[in-house]
Amino acid sequence: KLSCISGTGISLALLAPVVFASQEEVQAMIVGKLPLYGFILFLIVIIISVYFMRLRDKRRAPLGRLFGEREAIHSVGPDTPVAECVRTMSAEKIGALIVMDGGRLIGIFTERDALNRVLAAGLDPVSTKISAVMTKDPFCIPPGTTVDEAMTLVTKRRFRHLPIVENGKVLAVISSGDLTHWLVKDQVGEVQQLVDLAARS
Repeated sequence: KLSCISGTGISLALLAPVVFASQEEVQAMIVGKLPLYGFILFLIVIIISVYFMRLRDKRRAPLGRLFGEREAIHSVGPDTPVAECVRTMSAEKIGALIVMDGGRLIGIFTERDALNRVLAAGLDPVSTKISAVMTKDPFCIPPGTTVDEAMTLVTKRRFRHLPIVENGKVLAVISSGDLTHWLVKDQVGEVQQLVDLAARS
């Protein structure tokens, strides 16, 4: 999108004098500016190529690169009241909590569960235990799963949170937002660096 907007703006700026020039002047301007047009086209192709190559490489990255940057895992026990869980989610600004029975993952409680299984069902969040309304035995993925594979799961199966588990141990919980942020992170900055480099050359 950035490349298209930039290319359109540059093209309009270069073609504006042509509109008001005579035929001979137009021919002279076009011949004189052919190297410039070629350079601009080459620059746009390079920017687009670099963007998509980086995006493809990021999609192949294992999820370990993502949760290595994340904070501590937020979990609760099965007897925790829903009201307390919602307060924790609100305070930590997270969309899900995992439910652990000792060291074993038994469920996940999300904002969707709070709406559909508690509020819509008319349950009292103070007296209702999280084990009664959580999503039991959530779908888990190993840390070697690539970003592309995780995005496919999020899209096709409509998961918003994926626990990452290895040898029965929960390593992290990755959300669809984490995946999207990882894919677009630094992309705009890299394109701007290329534009600045071209401007200096």
